[in-house]
Amino acid sequence: MDSVNATVEKLRVQCLSRGASGIQGLARFFRRLDQDGSRSLDAGELQRGLAELGLVLDKAEAEGVCRRWDRDSSGTLDLEEFLRALRAREAIIAAAFAKLDRSGDGVVTVDDLRGVYSGRAHPKVRSGEWTEEEVLRRFLDNFDSSEKDGQVTLAEFQDYYCGVSASVDTDEEFVAMMTSAWRL
Repeated sequence: MDSVNATVEKLRVQCLSRGASGIQGLARFFRRLDQDGSRSLDAGELQRGLAELGLVLDKAEAEGVCRRWDRDSSGTLDLEEFLRALRAREAIIAAAFAKLDRSGDGVVTVDDLRGVYSGRAHPKVRSGEWTEEEVLRRFLDNFDSSEKDGQVTLAEFQDYYCGVSASVDTDEEFVAMMTSAWRL
């Protein structure tokens, strides 16, 4: 992964760790940094702003991030393009969660999973060792926080995929992986 992608991924992880409001908060923060109203930031503005958020970049890294989203060769980062790139992974994670949340109540339970997946073909169900309910519960536990309560919120689902996301180099690979895994 090149340094620009690594920097963007650090920022994305930081946003996802703040839950659904992370990128929205970053958008407001960037707009506040945009003193001249140009809807873009130069490398210095970006570097200072990210340092305030705890993500320290050297000058070359800040310039690289700006170049990546510089639409008009002005040497500045286009805020909308940059935020759109950060949202790409967040959107596919939300789509996967929505597929699982059959009831639409913002919480995935075993009952929701039953409407989407069957555990009947699992080897331990076939052998009689587990019930289908146990298979679905154990599957759900993968996404649940350390306190396994049988309910997975969007924030918990995002936390899980935050870790997965860090090991996937590009947005395209991450979206393809999520699309395939969740049949989106």
